[in-house]
Amino acid sequence: MAQNSRGRLLIVDDESSLMKALCHTLEEEGYTTTGVTSGAGAISALREGQHDLLLTDLIMPDVDGLALLREALSIRPDLVGVLMTGHGSIPNAVEAMKSGAIDYVLKPIKLQTLLPVLERALSMQRLRAQNAELERRVRERTAELEAANEHLEAYSSSISHDLRTPLRAVSGFIDILLGAHVATMTPEVRRYIELIKAGTSEMSALITHLLAFSQVARQPLVRLPVDLEKMAREVYAALSTEYPGRVIDFRVHSLPIVQGDPTLLRQVLFNLLSNAIKYSRDRHPAVIELGLKNGSAGESQVFYIKDNGVGFDMNDAGKLFTIFQRLHHAYEFEGMGIGLATVKKIVERHGGKIWPEAVRDGGATFWFTLR
Repeated sequence: MAQNSRGRLLIVDDESSLMKALCHTLEEEGYTTTGVTSGAGAISALREGQHDLLLTDLIMPDVDGLALLREALSIRPDLVGVLMTGHGSIPNAVEAMKSGAIDYVLKPIKLQTLLPVLERALSMQRLRAQNAELERRVRERTAELEAANEHLEAYSSSISHDLRTPLRAVSGFIDILLGAHVATMTPEVRRYIELIKAGTSEMSALITHLLAFSQVARQPLVRLPVDLEKMAREVYAALSTEYPGRVIDFRVHSLPIVQGDPTLLRQVLFNLLSNAIKYSRDRHPAVIELGLKNGSAGESQVFYIKDNGVGFDMNDAGKLFTIFQRLHHAYEFEGMGIGLATVKKIVERHGGKIWPEAVRDGGATFWFTLR
């Protein structure tokens, strides 16, 4: 568009005097104009130059305005069209608008009528151009994200393989040493080797958890009806087999059916319940409760998992959902510091949020919402 121009107009009318008068008048109003007297001239002008709006007579000897508009739009889809017509052709003009014209004006043309029509049409053209540009950018960003995800997936798999290979070699040689040469080892050497073996096992588990954490954000979200109460009981039953002899009072209140990804929501319950079991292991009995906050309904449903375990200082709560951050030493409670970060990511992918409440040595409650 020419600098300071209000718009680039292609004016088509087989009456040369009217076409020139329109060009002259509209240039005085700040528009850039190109005038032609035939449909062929209009098509040629469209192919050779840039125009924002086509202002054309509806009835001309060589081609009617509607056919011209259709061909013009096939050349320049972002173009807008305004028809000029006499009183007797108003029904035709209205029909033409159904096929792509933005508006029409009646002959004889009055400037005070034409200018608002042109401004509205050009506003529509600018809006269309902006939308087309946004759609183009969205397509580009989507393609970039898909390519980045594919690259990340390949990179994660490669890293996993490359890291596990030397670990397997170290672990294998340690097994040989502990199997064939254990009798010749001093207690101190054997202890060091067992510590190395424990370190390789921890590193392998860390790689597994990191891959699982990265995949949470990439895997498609499949929303289905989920019986959260039933799922919680199933998850607890599986977890409780790992803690024979523990006395745990597990309480599940009536929970609603929710819409969510069953695999990811199972991971949420697994991580939160396993934490509750782990951090309440010094309690006799441990009390773990899963329920729905009183008065919550619909999109404001608030769930909670509560335990009577060791709790934590709420001043440290900001660290909880950060990967590799732990509020207790590894020698006190095992773990990688990834579980709650994974839970937060899954809950947020479901349009919800999660937050804790706790008292040091007084238990902890994790609240979360789902949408």
